[in-house]
Amino acid sequence: MKINVIKKKLSFFLPIFMLMVLAACEKKYQKPDHYEVDLFEDERQQGKAYIMDEEECFDGSELVIASSNVKLADSSRGRGKSFFLYKVRSGKVLKTVRDSVVDYPFMFLSQQRLKLKSDSIYLYLKKLEGYRLIAPERNLKYEWLKAAPVYSVKKDK
Repeated sequence: MKINVIKKKLSFFLPIFMLMVLAACEKKYQKPDHYEVDLFEDERQQGKAYIMDEEECFDGSELVIASSNVKLADSSRGRGKSFFLYKVRSGKVLKTVRDSVVDYPFMFLSQQRLKLKSDSIYLYLKKLEGYRLIAPERNLKYEWLKAAPVYSVKKDK
């Protein structure tokens, strides 16, 4: 009889005891304030964007042109990504992968506004990807190499 009483008490208190143990063991995820190892430290460089040097730009481009006749033709701002259209009236082809002859004038697209200079500059271009609606309308085949800055053509002295 004592065993039955103990069994009844145990069957009553055991679930309550288990709930208390589970509630005490609950651990919530805590976000750390900082991480020990920064995997992208070399890519951040104190908030500065990566800028390619002249050799990297030349190697990464499909078309390189030296020109002093480049003008901003059009730009798009507002909804979506902004882009800029530049018109090249003349220039000297230094490297080409796709075409052996470039027909002037032609236009290219850039996702950033370029700081054009008054003297001759290098144009680092690659095949246009995306922009299916505007490419046929404006006859766009090329876009600016993304991490390339505007380099002036250095004159040999």
